[in-house]
Amino acid sequence: MSHTTAIAGAAESATHNVSQGTTIVFTLILVCMIVTLALEEKLHAKKSLIVGLYAVLCLFLAACLDLLPFGKIVIPGGHLIEMPVFIPAIDWGVIGIILGSGVFIDVTSKSGLFTYIAVKLTKLSKGDPLKLLWYYGVMTVVFSAVLNNVTAMIIVGSLTGVSLNKLNNKDKLLGFLLVEGLLTNIGGLLTLISSVPNIIVGNAANISFVNFFLTAAPFVFVATVATIFMGAKIFGIKRLATDEDKQKGIELVAGFDENDGIPSKRFFWFGAIMLGLFIVAIATTSVMPVFKDLGMSFVALSFGVIMLIRFRSEVDQFYKAIDWDLIAFFGALFVVINVMEHAQVLNLIGDGLNLLIGEGESLFGTGSLLAASAVSSSVTDNIPLATMLAKILSVKEGITETSSLWWSVVFGANLGGNITPIGSASTLVAVTLIHKYKIHLSFGGFVKTALPFALLHIVLAIVYVLAFLA
Repeated sequence: MSHTTAIAGAAESATHNVSQGTTIVFTLILVCMIVTLALEEKLHAKKSLIVGLYAVLCLFLAACLDLLPFGKIVIPGGHLIEMPVFIPAIDWGVIGIILGSGVFIDVTSKSGLFTYIAVKLTKLSKGDPLKLLWYYGVMTVVFSAVLNNVTAMIIVGSLTGVSLNKLNNKDKLLGFLLVEGLLTNIGGLLTLISSVPNIIVGNAANISFVNFFLTAAPFVFVATVATIFMGAKIFGIKRLATDEDKQKGIELVAGFDENDGIPSKRFFWFGAIMLGLFIVAIATTSVMPVFKDLGMSFVALSFGVIMLIRFRSEVDQFYKAIDWDLIAFFGALFVVINVMEHAQVLNLIGDGLNLLIGEGESLFGTGSLLAASAVSSSVTDNIPLATMLAKILSVKEGITETSSLWWSVVFGANLGGNITPIGSASTLVAVTLIHKYKIHLSFGGFVKTALPFALLHIVLAIVYVLAFLA
């Protein structure tokens, strides 16, 4: 194979000569990887290591079978660039968004801004359990939208434990934490950067930040109201009845001080202003000159760097706090998916997907894809699912950027996390907090309690997608 052959041409020649047996072998490898990820907790192994091992295996076998486009890449001007074959396989735009926004949020949280908001809402509730559930529920959704699901659950969940303990309502802790855990995945639907599946599918479908928000917001509003209302009924969370109880509640919340977590007023306001600018910048990236060419990852990384100036002499502490397991997991996952594409495994899955959704776009196919995505993401990581489906849909004929099938993947991948405690990282954090407070909740107990909520969410999503987006 010539060293001056472009990657695209080499990839095309490679995929045309793949035998059916080779495709089946790599399909089995992909299935094994997904099963192994589902057993992550039992194996006591990080997902980055699991997928990394499969990436090594896939690259080695693909090289032996001459599936990969080795050689130099030709760029405009006739220049040649030589790099390892797995480097261009990684979607560095997605990596940049996760890395940049992660650093930005981590530094911003040090300003005490998010704790301040949480304590303010606690005092605003006047100690009333039902008001507190509504305030914390809405806060969970908003935090999940502008931060990330896990961070939102940690902040709100931790404050919930402290607040209910001080308010002598520890018996309601299970209901609060479970509802908040479910709402993290609802809030994760609100913006393009709220969850990783959103970023993956949004990039593949070229959905802008504003368009994503306007499309998802009506569903998120309805699902949030329904979840809190249902949670209050199921767990018996009611308003304070007597004047004596109301006065006692006011006295108890008066002991909270929203200024406790603020290191300095100057940094607090700097963090608040930068958060506002960050949201505006991300929302307008696709229409702003220069920025639209550099992309959303540049914006996220830029804001991360700017926020680090506040801790310029100790930035290394934030480098240590970066979720390197997630970054490495993504890099390895992109490599595996790229190899699967060359081995025509994605074509095989695409053929199976056609049986489910049909060649074109139909109401039955759209609803079936959403339900199947939700069930699949409830038992394994929703990131590989979103990555594979986004890749398949991006090359499927007749699928435009406005297709409702993209939204079936987005809603299904996010909402599936509400069926089981391993369906998303944020529900796992919720269960961890529940156990921390000595409340017994088994895997089966979670499924039994959360299933009515999850079914409601999925049914609402199917109705919404079919009625308004199809």
